[in-house]
Amino acid sequence: MIKITDAAAEQIRAANNNPDVFEMILRVAAYQEDDGSVNYGMGFDTEREADEHLVVNGIEILIAASSTPYLQGVTLDFVEMNPGDMRFIFIPPYSAEDGPAESGDDAAAAE
Repeated sequence: MIKITDAAAEQIRAANNNPDVFEMILRVAAYQEDDGSVNYGMGFDTEREADEHLVVNGIEILIAASSTPYLQGVTLDFVEMNPGDMRFIFIPPYSAEDGPAESGDDAAAAE
């Protein structure tokens, strides 16, 4: 399933300390576009019905069943894209035949 790096987990914990999202759980989602690319997203949520509830690197996450196939082997990281520009990114798994896979929406910030 999905992996969360230490850097991303630290930022998610910090964001979860915000009074507006305190005690909410991180929802991670993914869907496939018509062209085959995959879009990723995340945000804090309270809705827990019929979702998979996991703990990854100490972070509680919710994943809808429809997103599960697109999150297999994906890594959520928090990186510096440019000097001073820190972002969450979703890194798809590598395919031995194709090299690095590319995502349709490579970054999404936690709300």
